[in-house]
Amino acid sequence: MDHYDDPQQTNDYMQPEEDWDRDLLLDPAWEKQQRKTFTAWCNSHLRKAGTQIENIEEDFRDGLKLMLLLEVISGERLAKPERGKMRVHKISNVNKALDFIASKGVKLVSIGAEEIVDGNVKMTLGMIWTIILRFAIQDISVEETSAKEGLLLWCQRKTAPYKNVNIQNFHISWKDGLGFCALIHRHRPELIDYGKLRKDDPLTNLNTAFDVAEKYLDIPKMLDAEDIVGTARPDEKAIMTYVSSFYHAFSGAQKAETAANRICKVLAVNQENEQLMEDYEKLASDLLEWIRRTIPWLENRAPENTMQAMQQKLEDFRDYRRLHKPPKVQEKCQLEINFNTLQTKLRLSNRPAFMPSEGKMVSDINNAWGGLEQAEKGYEEWLLNEIRRLERLDHLAEKFRQKASIHESWTDGKEAMLQQKDYETATLSEIKALLKKHEAFESDLAAHQDRVEQIAAIAQELNELDYYDSPSVNARCQKICDQWDNLGALTQKRREALERTEKLLETIDQLYLEYAKRAAPFNNWMEGAMEDLQDTFIVHTIEEIQGLTTAHEQFKATLPDADKERQAILGIHNEVSKIVQTYHVNMAGTNPYTTITPHEINGKWEHVRQLVPRRDQALMEEHARQQQNERLRKQFGAQANVIGPWIQTKMEEIGRISIEMHGTLEDQLNHLRQYEKSIVNYKPKIDQLEGDHQQIQEALIFDNKHTNYTMEHIRVGWEQLLTTIARTINEVENQILTRDAKGISQEQMNEFRASFNHFDRDHSGTLGPEEFKACLISLGYDIGNDAQGEAEFARIMSIVDPNRLGVVTFQAFIDFMSRETADTDTADQVMASFKILAGDKNYITVDELRRELPPDQAEYCIARMAPYNGRDAVPGALDYMSFSTALYGESDL
Repeated sequence: MDHYDDPQQTNDYMQPEEDWDRDLLLDPAWEKQQRKTFTAWCNSHLRKAGTQIENIEEDFRDGLKLMLLLEVISGERLAKPERGKMRVHKISNVNKALDFIASKGVKLVSIGAEEIVDGNVKMTLGMIWTIILRFAIQDISVEETSAKEGLLLWCQRKTAPYKNVNIQNFHISWKDGLGFCALIHRHRPELIDYGKLRKDDPLTNLNTAFDVAEKYLDIPKMLDAEDIVGTARPDEKAIMTYVSSFYHAFSGAQKAETAANRICKVLAVNQENEQLMEDYEKLASDLLEWIRRTIPWLENRAPENTMQAMQQKLEDFRDYRRLHKPPKVQEKCQLEINFNTLQTKLRLSNRPAFMPSEGKMVSDINNAWGGLEQAEKGYEEWLLNEIRRLERLDHLAEKFRQKASIHESWTDGKEAMLQQKDYETATLSEIKALLKKHEAFESDLAAHQDRVEQIAAIAQELNELDYYDSPSVNARCQKICDQWDNLGALTQKRREALERTEKLLETIDQLYLEYAKRAAPFNNWMEGAMEDLQDTFIVHTIEEIQGLTTAHEQFKATLPDADKERQAILGIHNEVSKIVQTYHVNMAGTNPYTTITPHEINGKWEHVRQLVPRRDQALMEEHARQQQNERLRKQFGAQANVIGPWIQTKMEEIGRISIEMHGTLEDQLNHLRQYEKSIVNYKPKIDQLEGDHQQIQEALIFDNKHTNYTMEHIRVGWEQLLTTIARTINEVENQILTRDAKGISQEQMNEFRASFNHFDRDHSGTLGPEEFKACLISLGYDIGNDAQGEAEFARIMSIVDPNRLGVVTFQAFIDFMSRETADTDTADQVMASFKILAGDKNYITVDELRRELPPDQAEYCIARMAPYNGRDAVPGALDYMSFSTALYGESDL
């Protein structure tokens, strides 16, 4: 906290910083700084009145210099001071000064006249600080902030661009001296070389700022650099007082500069207006002079005789439009802009309007410009008309030259073409082409008649218009007309020669055409005949080879007529040769309608005659081969037609035997075995048929109309027959085994067969699920349609159809029926039989088995039971345990 307050205006300019503490003593360092700073500040104002102070607390005791200081800094007159030397006079003067300070809205806290008169240092410094605040700092205003805050903001704004300067207060922010130097450099950069200053050299920085401020800115040296550097926190009031001197010094200079700038601005505006007036006068004069010089040039209508000269004038006019006029248009526009700008500036400056010299008003210039554009328009129209006139003459001359050049180019070589005799070696088609070409030329010649007439008419028009080059035009036109007459005569002569040659060649052409019309078909017939005679035929039947033989005989019958046609064709060719020799016709080539020559016709005819006997021999050989193939077909067909039905019959008989109920199963088995023997005995016939089939394949015979059976059908049928008889025999054997094992009588077996056959309506040898169910019901089984009945039927189906094929065979059927109805030998019965054979001992010897059982069954039993014989069994014997385990397994024991 400072040692005394900052008394400020309480109502409108400052708030007091602190209350004055009468008992608080000043810091010696701060007191020293304030003494020097305040003394220097007071002297900076008192010297304006021709005086100064030496000791701040002594020299203000009588109040006289205090009142004088207030008058200088306020610019006002205070009450007349007391001149007495007594204490009361001094107190009165000091009170007048304090009252004046109070009248300025400053609230003085604990400061009385007696303390000032008594030389109280603290009170005196506090009073001076109050005066400094009111008259040096209060009126500072920066961006809506005032007094201390305004002064601080002003310092921050001015020093913001400077490196290492950061003003945040009025004490330690100024210790390095860069802040003072930055303020000076900002306003007077020529006084300090800021770039050479160093932040680590505050004494140099401070002394530099103080010396420069005192020497060049009239700011007394209010601070000591050593005191600031040697104090941890410099006195804020001393710094503020010194910094405020910079503000007033620079703000005063800025006001003076502003006033000077304002005067200079007014003078500059006047000078600019005068310069605009002079520029307008000069620009107007130059523009009017240019218009005056340009209009006569535009009004010059002297015609030119050549297009080149007129084009040069047009080019000059275009240069005028493109190069000369645009700058003048810009000058005219700028003139009007300057005039309007000048009038506006004069009006804003409360000056009278500018009046150009006579004849140089904007309206005068516009009128002159209008005349220029009128002359320009007339000159352009005249130029275009003259150019069109000369273009007409040049166009006619160019048109004559173009048409003459085109005609001469067209006639070039035409006379030589009409005089050539190319028709003498031409063919009829070429003569006709030459005639067509000549007719086209005549049409072209007639079409060019108009061009020749146009050329003559243009030449006549150029003569009438006195074209400068008329003699050359006339000479060229006469040459064209003479050449035209000569072309007409040559054209007629060539037509007559072409027509005469055409009639002669047409006769030869008719003979050529007749020759071609007859030679081409005859040649095609011979080529077709040669192709047919040499064609490699492939036949498979005797009928096909007989057809080929018949066709060949018919062909041989046409040969005499063909020879007559050949002689007629050769006669036409001989007639053409006779005409050529008689009329000395220069034939340019061969027959244009065909490439077939008489030599070729004779050669092919001779070849046909040689091929006929070769064809006869080939047909005879093939006929013999087909006869042999037919014999093989009939032989195979006769055997296949017997074997095929025989196999089918046997298949049906076997199926019938398997389902019929005549006799016992043994009778059926014997019957089937007899069938099997008869079938096996039939095998040689199958082998013989295989041999015939091999011969057919070697002869490459692929079809046989004598039978519908193929060897593949016979093989498949034979294999099926063998398989069926073997399977049927096996089924009957199984039925016998089932019957014997289950004790089924023959009557029961017949009944089962009758029921099975009754429901086997498709005679497939199997029953479907529904057929099997109906069969069971017919035999007395109670299988309902409820869930229990369905479950029972499903159980039965799992027995008879374990593989779930969806069908029930007769064998499965009788197995099921025998299991349900027949008495079977139990394990106990079988084991009782073992005990009978074993007697008192617990085993059966091998010899006993071989004696009591048939040999094959005895050996089977021995081989099956040996692995199960116990460890303690008698050697060469089978014990009871081994016997039972081998036959029934452990689960049946």
